[in-house]
Amino acid sequence: MRNIHFFSEDTDYKPKHKTALRAWIKETLDTEGYKAGEINIILCSDAYLLTINRQYLQHDTYTDIVTFDNSDAVGIIAGDIFISIERVRENAAKFGVSEADELHRVIIHGMLHLCGYGDKKKEDKMRMTEKEDFYLARRVFKQV
Repeated sequence: MRNIHFFSEDTDYKPKHKTALRAWIKETLDTEGYKAGEINIILCSDAYLLTINRQYLQHDTYTDIVTFDNSDAVGIIAGDIFISIERVRENAAKFGVSEADELHRVIIHGMLHLCGYGDKKKEDKMRMTEKEDFYLARRVFKQV
């Protein structure tokens, strides 16, 4: 499970319970029929993620997550997931959930993207939300 790494860029935010988070991510991938390759979860500021969004996706908007799929072997998930802690905090307040729950939702959202799920069409977004809810309910921890 040491192939799932957490980093912070332009923020001092550090997740707690990294071992539990790694186990939950691994279980999610296993359930989806994948193994974890090298996965980097980079927690960052709005400004940092905006730069990534502009540079690589040509999107000039704030977002909570940008996912890059680096998978090169069948059945093994690898990638970089950039998450704005500021967006997570704002969305947690907006949706009336804890920061931990919102961060976990965004992390699993990125993992589902790496598993091939999309969210551009209405039906895809509904499926993504169902999957997020399913995996959030399977957590054995609630803190970050």
